[in-house]
Amino acid sequence: MTSVPLLCLPIGFGLIFLPKVPLSLAMAREPGGYNNVAPRDQQAKLSGWGRRAAAAHANGFESFPAFAAGVLATQITGASPQVAALFSIVYVVSRAFYTLAYLAGMASLRSMLWLVGTGASVGLMILPLVS
Repeated sequence: MTSVPLLCLPIGFGLIFLPKVPLSLAMAREPGGYNNVAPRDQQAKLSGWGRRAAAAHANGFESFPAFAAGVLATQITGASPQVAALFSIVYVVSRAFYTLAYLAGMASLRSMLWLVGTGASVGLMILPLVS
C-alpha cells in the first residue's frame, strides 16, 4: 500500500517548479529575451507578477526541506499514519494555493497559506515525538 506522505513528497517537490513557468514567461518577455547566461541577474530586475513568481519559486525551495524531513521522520518512526497523511495533504494543497495567491498578488491570503503549510511541516516533525 502506498503511503500518502510518501506520495506527497514528489508532489511537494514538483510544486517548487509550478511558479517557474510564469517566471520563465516573464523573463522571456523582457528586452533581449530569456537570459540563460545570467538568469538570476535578470530575475532580480523583474517587477510585478514576474518578480512574485521568482519569489514563490525561491520560497518553494525554502519550504520543502522541512516538509521532507517531517515526512521522513513520520515514516521512520511509524508515527500515526492517518495524522501524517492529513498533514502531508494540507501541506501540498496549501503550497499549491500559496503559489496561486502569490502570483495574483494576494498578500494576506498568501501569508495565511504559508502559515498553514509551515504548520503542517512542523506538525509532521513533532508527530513522532507525541505518537
